[in-house]
Amino acid sequence: MSESVFSQHSVAVVVGASRGIGLALSAALVKHPRFDHIVACAREPDQCPELQALIERSDGRVLGHAVDVTRAASVSALGQLLDRNGFRPALVLNAAGLLHKGRRLRPEKRLEDIDFEAMQAVFAVNALGPALVMRELMPRMAPTGKRVFAALSARVGSIGDNRLGGWYAYRSSKAALNQLLKTAAIEARRRFEGLVVAALHPGTTDTALSRPFQARVPEDKLFSADFAARRLLEVVEVLGPGDSGGFFAWDGQPIPW
Repeated sequence: MSESVFSQHSVAVVVGASRGIGLALSAALVKHPRFDHIVACAREPDQCPELQALIERSDGRVLGHAVDVTRAASVSALGQLLDRNGFRPALVLNAAGLLHKGRRLRPEKRLEDIDFEAMQAVFAVNALGPALVMRELMPRMAPTGKRVFAALSARVGSIGDNRLGGWYAYRSSKAALNQLLKTAAIEARRRFEGLVVAALHPGTTDTALSRPFQARVPEDKLFSADFAARRLLEVVEVLGPGDSGGFFAWDGQPIPW
């Protein structure tokens, strides 16, 4: 890791900024002295009161944009928005994620719980969507200076750290995300010198994604979204080219693949 800093007047993009960690990351970046513009993306930003409030009090620094990571045309439109505004991001953070939705889409406890359509939905948000974001945004990132493309993964996506089993769709989709990021990091070394690509684990955070599964989490291991966002940005701040292709926890510690 290094002590390099982002350039003055940088642009950041946060995908999945409607609530939770993505919203908290957007809010933290507004306070960052080196970022002039933050593009905060959500499926329906107009329907996100907290995001709208952040936009309104940002003095024009936060631009809300509608992005559905499961639709290629929607992600391509994000790239076109950056082009129109002359934005070359120094930082891209993908915080979109799916663990559960309604009664049908829940973490599996056994093989018999695997549902094809539910697994498709989880992979679409957690792996395929970030791949589209990589495709559209990595070539559009700033050509020089400190640059980081990071996506929120999860420790449960680590194959080497899997001791409990279960959660087939979520675990495997995050493992797929990790492989996508690792592969993109290898390509970035050839095409985008100095660009850091990393997977980040935010810890168990008190958000809608994890709320149904917090019962056994010790109080001191359950983080607020604001705390997780601050710690993740601290990790991002010290990532250097030698860290590209790595998987890091909220405290900067590497996680096995």
